[in-house]
Amino acid sequence: MSDCISQPIITGHLCTSLEEVPDEWIITAKEELTIWYGHTSHGSQITTGMQNLMSHYGFPYDYNYSGSGGALSYQEVGGDLGHNGNLTWETTTRNKLNEPGNDRNVVIWSWCGGVSDNTEDGINIYLNAMNQLEIDFPEVKFVYMTGHLDGTGEEGNLHIRNNQIRNYCIANNKTLFDFADIESYDPDGNYFLDLYANDNCNYTGGNWAQEWCGANPGSDLCWDCSCAHSQPLNCNLKGRAFWWMISRIAGWTGPTNIESHDDLHLMKLNNYPNPFKDKTTISFSLPGKTKVILDIFNIRGVKIKSLVSNKWLILGPHTIIWDATDENRVRVPAGTYYCTLKTPEQTETKPIILLH
Repeated sequence: MSDCISQPIITGHLCTSLEEVPDEWIITAKEELTIWYGHTSHGSQITTGMQNLMSHYGFPYDYNYSGSGGALSYQEVGGDLGHNGNLTWETTTRNKLNEPGNDRNVVIWSWCGGVSDNTEDGINIYLNAMNQLEIDFPEVKFVYMTGHLDGTGEEGNLHIRNNQIRNYCIANNKTLFDFADIESYDPDGNYFLDLYANDNCNYTGGNWAQEWCGANPGSDLCWDCSCAHSQPLNCNLKGRAFWWMISRIAGWTGPTNIESHDDLHLMKLNNYPNPFKDKTTISFSLPGKTKVILDIFNIRGVKIKSLVSNKWLILGPHTIIWDATDENRVRVPAGTYYCTLKTPEQTETKPIILLH
């Protein structure tokens, strides 16, 4: 299990193309990692997607309870992250890891509605408990997770709390499975959270999963399955994202040609001037051609401006000007904002201070 790169591992909608993951890293993950995953019905979507991969393709996407026959050892337990500060899952985790002969080295817990009605303090209880587990069990990788969509859009409490989780993971080099991000985009990169998408992929105007599969008949992303609360496409994407994530945990650096770890974990995200009054120039450098998202968030974690929306950019330096306005071209209040640069391989965030 790799721990040599001090950077977050953020697995979202850009991380579902298994054609980009070398088989040797899938195999390494199966050899080195032993999964213990706590979930209820929504969290089962990952397992359902994995089952579809294994039933259609078999090797290398095989898994079972014990890891026999070279498969991934994947054990599931009932329960989830609860609501607003409930720590039953933490006690269950400690009991498991303290069992004589325990061999689990990756622990994952999912939400099942518990983010929608949560509070800032409740999410902080979750984050602090996860961090303490990492301190107490340093040989175990703990995977954080966002909550599934609930139809409340970008202004809803769910999105604010999910961004609280995301910002913490980015700032503290954690590993995050971004459940909600995967539900916010179709495979072509079209965005639906601002259209009040929910866990069944419904949005104002239709159902993005049904529409995409209708336009792409025969795609392996549309394999049929019984996907709890949702559409087969959603489960299939999450199963693929899981294999991507554990390959990253095992040491895969992502779909780039980078050889140096020093080069890998810095995209040199910066802005000048900072602080600024009227406009600031955001600069970054890409180590290879990749898809890029560049967003501005306020201090509450609400996205206020998309500067680059899931576009392919070429290798090398890039600059983008932000004029301190939101999506409606309205100037935002003075204060601290966060610029987040996201690619399939890595994420960087930088605070930006806007003066009066």
